[in-house]
Amino acid sequence: MNKTTKFKKIDFLIFGWIINLAYPEYYRPKYDYIKYRVLFFHYLIPQKLFRLNPKVKWPVHFTSKVIDHQNIKKGILCDPGDNLNNYIQATNGIFFGNNIELGPGVKIISSNHDTSNFRKHVKCSPIIIGDNVWIGANSIVLPSVEIGNNVVIGAGSVVVKDIPSNSIAFGNPCQVIKKKEEYIEDFSKIIFNKKIPKIYSEFLK
Repeated sequence: MNKTTKFKKIDFLIFGWIINLAYPEYYRPKYDYIKYRVLFFHYLIPQKLFRLNPKVKWPVHFTSKVIDHQNIKKGILCDPGDNLNNYIQATNGIFFGNNIELGPGVKIISSNHDTSNFRKHVKCSPIIIGDNVWIGANSIVLPSVEIGNNVVIGAGSVVVKDIPSNSIAFGNPCQVIKKKEEYIEDFSKIIFNKKIPKIYSEFLK
């Protein structure tokens, strides 16, 4: 066992079980994502001790905000708000797929204020984001948008309409610029931090 592997295992033994217990909806590679001591001090302590996003069941960075977390449904390899300065507002619901990366400063806003009464939110359909999606830094996703599978949204984009699967898109307003190649990562080779529920077995093939 080399020195790096040894430290990874010690890190998991000391902090990993606490992280797994504190975050029941956290599913990531066991050793090769964020160090567990970093999750403990930069995520768990601010969330649970200082009450920053305290009820969210996955890690949220202390600079980020998740509103109406109970209206979020998400898959594995996806933790909305775990990057710097994310703002996730799920008043009308947000459905996240699997393997989603949100860059720093990303905002996902599911509901606008009523223009005739700013204390009210406008009801509309939820935001839906598919599998294998990367949303670049400082992008904004607005209400009722659907983003398909295997999509990259360029940094600084404002997504105001649906983006089809297998696309690369960017701009304000965000538009498809070309077709995206197939996503080829082999998820079956990942050793996860905890047992994956059967509902995700198809995705991991």
